Amino acid sequence: MPAKGVQWSASVPPPDGGVPIPDPGSGRARHAILVGDGDVPARAMLDAAWPGWAADVDLVIAADGGARKADRAGLVPQLVVGDGDSLGESGLAEIRAAGIPLEGAAAAKDESDLELAVLAAVARGAVHLTILGAMGGPRFDHALANAWLLAHPALDGRTAVLLDARTRVRLLSSRAARGAVAAGRAEAILAGAPGDLVSLFPFGADAVGVTTEGLAYPLRDEPLRAGPARGLSNVRTGTEARVSLRSGCLLIVETRDTEGNT
Repeated sequence: MPAKGVQWSASVPPPDGGVPIPDPGSGRARHAILVGDGDVPARAMLDAAWPGWAADVDLVIAADGGARKADRAGLVPQLVVGDGDSLGESGLAEIRAAGIPLEGAAAAKDESDLELAVLAAVARGAVHLTILGAMGGPRFDHALANAWLLAHPALDGRTAVLLDARTRVRLLSSRAARGAVAAGRAEAILAGAPGDLVSLFPFGADAVGVTTEGLAYPLRDEPLRAGPARGLSNVRTGTEARVSLRSGCLLIVETRDTEGNT
């Protein structure tokens, strides 16, 4: 379901003239949930894995076929974007009949449908994006493209995570706009269960000056080189871990320990 208690305000439309998001009120960040056409877990599985993942959601946007999968996560799209090839004419008719706004796109385009959803959320002022349905599915290239979206220039100054029932993916960049920076370092705080796996992958080039806290195999101002798998399968030792770096980017992949191993 959309966030309970959210009141829509049409007073300030987004820059593209589409559907506005609610005014979140002073001091609260705008949170958009995006639903792609990959694997979308049941709401109970997401709640168990990532408590509070849907807190304070202001807008739900489905990317094409994600409109048919949003209900698995207990969500109702408030906007559907994309070329409609996955929904087909019957699916598009259902969306229109439900009164859900559609923002269509040509099938021959440079952007993926999920990228269009990211841009639609940003245009409506979202500063935190939670993206479901970005992993799994029959297309490995789509999963890679979705991970690469985390480096999209439109997300500068915003936070974004890819989420499923076992995995949470985010990008940490040394660019000041992308993270909490202290003493010239970008830092990510990783809250979760002890025993969960945490993998760190240099993204695009070497990551320099990587330091970790709360992981079983610590790094202390060390490089992670693009290519070698050194950052794979670290382990969170408590309920919070920290990762920071001096320059470069890290793709951080957290995997739930569903077997109860520590």
